[in-house]
Amino acid sequence: MDIDDFPTTPFHLSEAVEHGLTHDQVWRGVATGLLVRLGSGTYRRVDTPDSVELRARAVRCAVAADQILVDRTAAWLHGVDVHTFAESDLPAAVETCSLRGHRATRRRELSGRQRDLLPADVVELDGLRVTSPIRTALDLGCHLHRRDAFAAMCLLARLHGFTSADLASELPRYRRRRGVLQCRPLTALVEPRVESHREAWVLLEILDEGLPRPESQWWIEIDGVPTYRLDFAYPSARVCVEYDGEEFHDLIDEQREYDIARRRWLREHGWVVIVVKRGDFSGTARTRWIRRLEAALAPTYTNRRWTKW
Repeated sequence: MDIDDFPTTPFHLSEAVEHGLTHDQVWRGVATGLLVRLGSGTYRRVDTPDSVELRARAVRCAVAADQILVDRTAAWLHGVDVHTFAESDLPAAVETCSLRGHRATRRRELSGRQRDLLPADVVELDGLRVTSPIRTALDLGCHLHRRDAFAAMCLLARLHGFTSADLASELPRYRRRRGVLQCRPLTALVEPRVESHREAWVLLEILDEGLPRPESQWWIEIDGVPTYRLDFAYPSARVCVEYDGEEFHDLIDEQREYDIARRRWLREHGWVVIVVKRGDFSGTARTRWIRRLEAALAPTYTNRRWTKW
């Protein structure tokens, strides 16, 4: 048999006949290395790149009807990848839940649990039952490490058009739930305008220091034309904070040259430009840019003290 004899999408053994295959042909495909077994009775072609999304779609072939995709898998399907770099070579288990009263899955490739979900908490994406963007954001706000949780909440809000107030309206249901003490204050800080995980981290560091909340994605106009966009800005103080994503800029010389020219223009026109890099989120590196921001925002006006002569 040839690899093109098999479907390009994951399929379950029970669907073999629909694809013109016998069970023996499927098993021979596995034995000859043309097919990869994803789970109990579920297979994909070896030339199909593995991903959490692919695994989730494969789950549809075999998972029980009461299983719902949740947490990081749900976020992935909603367009926000919160898996760690270490998981890029070996995707994490697909995260699912069963509704209360149904037995949680014991399949090895699934990370199963039980949850109480309302009908509004579940949406359907291409035949998959997935927690809604708002429900996913709140669940991740409880489950992930704090910075990653905040980034996931902000990016889901950006992509799906909900606000901090929308999240807050759902929080009463989370009373006494594990992780809600982290999720509740993060909900109040969510900013749908941030565009990346690290931008969200920068904003969180600023707010954690008790500094004023900056404007996100602020445009500088030149002759009435929006020309330069800043990650975070204090327009009245002419102070901006930007995250320098070196992991991307190293590969794009034009982008780096543009950033250098843009920041030069800002400084020449009286702006204080504070650049945060990838390693600036802990230790003395973090302290350095935070203190610089504090100094830049410090009021310069003082009351004049009159002395009686």
